[in-house]
Order: sequence, then C-alpha cells, then structure tokens
Amino acid sequence: MLQAVVSMMLQLYIINSMTGNDTNSAKGGNRYKSLQEEALALHEQWRGKLSIDSKVPVDDKHALAIAYTPGVAEPCRRIAADPALVDTYTGRWNTVAVVSDGSAVLGLGNIGARAALPVMEGKSVLFKAFGAVDAFPICIASQEADDIVRTVKLLEPSFGGINLEDISAPTCFEVERRLIEECDIPVFHDDQHGTAVVVLAAAMNSCKVTGRSLEDLKIVINGAGAAGIAIARMFKSMGVREIMLCDTKGIIGSHRGDLSPVKQEVSGWTNTACRQGDLAAAMEGANLFVGVSVKDAVTKAMVAAMDKDPIVLAMANPDPEILPDDARAAGAAVVATGRSDFPNQVNNVLGFPGIFRGALDVRASVINLEMKVAAARALAGLVGKDLGAGCIIPEAFDPRVAPAVAAAVAGAAVESGVARQPKSPEEVAASTRRMLGNEGWRCG
Repeated sequence: MLQAVVSMMLQLYIINSMTGNDTNSAKGGNRYKSLQEEALALHEQWRGKLSIDSKVPVDDKHALAIAYTPGVAEPCRRIAADPALVDTYTGRWNTVAVVSDGSAVLGLGNIGARAALPVMEGKSVLFKAFGAVDAFPICIASQEADDIVRTVKLLEPSFGGINLEDISAPTCFEVERRLIEECDIPVFHDDQHGTAVVVLAAAMNSCKVTGRSLEDLKIVINGAGAAGIAIARMFKSMGVREIMLCDTKGIIGSHRGDLSPVKQEVSGWTNTACRQGDLAAAMEGANLFVGVSVKDAVTKAMVAAMDKDPIVLAMANPDPEILPDDARAAGAAVVATGRSDFPNQVNNVLGFPGIFRGALDVRASVINLEMKVAAARALAGLVGKDLGAGCIIPEAFDPRVAPAVAAAVAGAAVESGVARQPKSPEEVAASTRRMLGNEGWRCG
C-alpha cells in the first residue's frame, strides 16, 4: 500500500513542483486530466495520506503503565531537568514539520492553507518513504511573516526540524532568515535550497559531459522567485562569475527601477555585463540555461543562439520551457526537465529526504551551505560510469540516493561544527539503509 501511495504522490509532486505561473492543468493535455481524475478519486478514498501509528503495543495494564501513567512521568522529569533529553526519550529527533501558508503552491498559486494541505500531506509521505523521516503538515491560516514565525517558534518543542514549503517570495526569505536565527533546529526552505542542490548536482555532471568547468559557466536563470534566486546564490557560492536572472519583465540589473529589495540585492552581483532586454537577449552566448518559470518560455532560436553544446535545464512543470527534442534539435548537448517521462529528471525529491535524514541523525543545529554542497556532490557522484548526456543525475527511485546524501550531509555537519551528536558518514549511511528497510519497503 505504501509503495502505491508513494508512486502516486511522486507523480503529483513532480507535476506540482518546480514550476512557475502556469496554473492551467488542462494545458498538460489528456494525460494530466486522466491523472488528476484518478488522484481525486483516490484522495477521496484515502481521506488523507497520513496516519499516526503507535510504535509500541498497549495490550495490558503493564504496557499502559509504561507508555502512559505512571511510567511516563520519569522521562518527563528527566527532560524537565535537562531539555536536551527530549531527543532521547521522544520521537522529536526524527520529526519534521512541513510548514506552509498556501501562498505559492507550485503550479496552483495562492490557494490558501486548507487547499495546500493535500500537498503538504504528500510531501510528508515522501519524507517517510525516501528518508524514513516522520513529517507532519502544518498549514497556517495567515500569510504574514510575523504570524508564521511566531507559530513555528511556538511549535519548536515538538519538532526536530522545519521544512518550509510553498511560501511566496519575498515573505519566504524573511520567514526562513528569522526562523534560522530564532530556532535551535534545522530550518530548510525546500523550494529554495532543495531545488538549488539538485540543480547544482545536474550542472556539475553536465559540465563533465560537455568538457566545461563550473566556474566558467555563463548561466541564465529564467524565474526570479524563491527557486531562481536560491539557484543563483548557490552558483555564486561555487565561484561562478557570469550569472543572469530574468523575470517576467526581462533581465534583472541595476538599470531596472522596479526591483523588489531581494532582486535589488541580487542585481548587485549578477549581470556584470549590464545587459538589458528580454530572455532571448540574455541567452545569447550563454552555455547553461536554468528554467524555473513557465512552459514555452524558450524557443529553438534561443537555444541556437547559445554557446556551442549548451546545457538546458528546463524544469517548469507540467510542461518545460522547451521540450527536450526541440532543445536538442537546436543544438543542446544536455537537456533535463522536471518530468519523470523524460531523461534527466531534476526534482527536489532527490534532495530533501536525505538532507534532513543526515541533519537529524547528527542533531545538526542548522543546514548550512557546506551541507547543501555536500548533498549536491553526493548526488552527482552516484551517476558514476553511467554519466552521459542522457544520464546526469540519479533517478528518484534509486535506493542509493538517501543513504549517500544523508552520509554526505552528516559528514559536512560534523566538519563544519554544527553537529551536536557527531557520527561517521558510514554510520549514517548504514542507519539510513536500515531505517528504510525497516519500513517494509525500500525506494526502487
């Protein structure tokens, strides 16, 4: 049953993730209509994709006395004396809150907290299936940063980590920054950093295929929301010097007087050539295109105007900025999308389960840049001898992904000094494999 649910949820997550403003699902054609109809019927049948199951039997008086009163009083006393013991005597150490205000549900837009709940339930299912992480949806009936921060902060005693999801920009930036400052547990906005991690992994291997170095890339990112800005920042941290961001009004730069504070900050270190114009102008001479925008944003002519053997990561869903066959026909050497029915699926499900698994296992206080880069390198390294234009990133159901990512993240946490319970990468990888196996189903 779990495998069937995960398979369905992965399809839905892919369709609704890493996309832009295209909210008309009918544009995907009959295939998507059929899937949506099936999903609606199954959601009505399931009446929720999560349930809370007890780890322990309560089948006699002694078991009741141990699990509840009077036995439970002793761990309570211990935790009261030493709050850190909450992660020893409860499941908090492995519990993540999936928090959303429903303001930017990818592919659907601002649909509000209640309507976002099916997506957050689905995200929680993927956490469990791919990372053995117990995740719980928290949908907040406010889109004010102060309310979101206060709510999450008040809930911190119950959770070992916070995954922010589908919160619109620029609110998402403020919420994440404040929660990282105020909370003593990992806070991770997957729309930003999960996307950036997986894109970086794809770019690393694409560079190997095309004989380029990461630092010398000339990158154009279409879509300047949470994902696009985080991707740009990730590439900057890796030493890439030539990055251009485009939004619906064209190239972002100091020439623009209509930029939000976040875009103003980004304009200070992108578009160093001071280019102006639309996406087509930006793509001239570029060798890596990253799309987190809308379908049909890129034409064959735009790809043909890029550098020789360009890399095209067109990740809008359900339909990419340009179809893979069209991109290749225009000269693209490597093409990836966010869809599972094309080669090279670049999707966050490759990242966040293992990232949190590694962070939780060593009780990291934050998920820092070193841990994110380690996750990307681990993903890229899994491709190995299969590396080629049609294989730049592992598949979502590859059972090696979560153990490898978790081990790398845990190792980076220890090395960067944010792990409160250090463990070796090998120990974390083995533990991850064991936990996934104990669930009765392993990815793949």
